[in-house]
Amino acid sequence: MTKSPNKTLVLLRHGQSTWNLENRFTGWTDVGLSQHGHDEAVEAGRRLLHDGLKFDIAFTSVLKRAIKTLWLVLEEMDQMWIPVHRSWRLNERHYGALQGESKDEMAERVGADQVLRWRRSFDVRPPLLTEGDKRFPGDDRRYASLDPSQLPCGESLKDTIERALPYWHNTIVPAFASADTILIVAHGNTLRALNKYLNGLSDEKVVGLEVPTGEPVVYHFDHALRLQGLPTFAQSMSGCAH
Repeated sequence: MTKSPNKTLVLLRHGQSTWNLENRFTGWTDVGLSQHGHDEAVEAGRRLLHDGLKFDIAFTSVLKRAIKTLWLVLEEMDQMWIPVHRSWRLNERHYGALQGESKDEMAERVGADQVLRWRRSFDVRPPLLTEGDKRFPGDDRRYASLDPSQLPCGESLKDTIERALPYWHNTIVPAFASADTILIVAHGNTLRALNKYLNGLSDEKVVGLEVPTGEPVVYHFDHALRLQGLPTFAQSMSGCAH
């Protein structure tokens, strides 16, 4: 079958998680979707179906809030049969020793300015995990095949971009050789990384980029993967649950 010279990429942040709802630092902690997040994922699938998108392949992280969002989207679209690839490189930014902490309580303890610096600076890392901390990803068997030097104890946005972009260049871009339409379901900061690269955002601008949960963003490329126009949101559908 001859492939179209035009390529489409959809970026989708997972639906609201239980820790998004509780306003906690999440990072690599593997929490599930809230009921609202479940509904957001179903709604995203309806919108993408309404837009007539037919995916050839999908990519996601190894965290269940993204995986479950992808399942719900593909189920709603009746496209659960397509190939799916999961990678730790699409995981959320690792928030180190902040993971599990309430953002509101942390602001009371260290000040709102410090919390904002951890969350919105480009190259400031959170407090790092210490040796023996049960939150260290080396103790999780899904990362058992990785070199210990690849496993973070805490990441800045800059670190997250440096982790995610090799997967874009080495795995996702080559997939476009045989795929016309690709779906990536990931996390706020890994999607900031891809947005920074695709839109040529500066270090200063990318930290202010908001990536809403459950909002599919559609990119169109030519055959050489040159961006064609501005990215768009999948169409909202009146009467659907939000």
